[in-house]
Amino acid sequence: MKLILYSKPGCHLCEGLQEKLERLAGVGDLDFELEMRDITTRAEWFEVYQYEIPVLCCDREGIEHPLPRPSPRASDSHISRLLRQYSS
Repeated sequence: MKLILYSKPGCHLCEGLQEKLERLAGVGDLDFELEMRDITTRAEWFEVYQYEIPVLCCDREGIEHPLPRPSPRASDSHISRLLRQYSS
């Protein structure tokens, strides 16, 4: 599974979610590739996500599907359940 995290430098919510995802990568049956996308590098990303980051998407066959935004307080196990739910 490929995950895309839209973020920008200095976003503490983005950094928190990135850290959780990096801890979960390859743990147990979770197998995903994480691609980070800085919204400040492309005008179209900035236009769409400037007020929404962090935005986590699952890429299925080249089509991005936004996942529900987890709470900044969500535990690793909560994020893990979310990823399992949307990977099937």
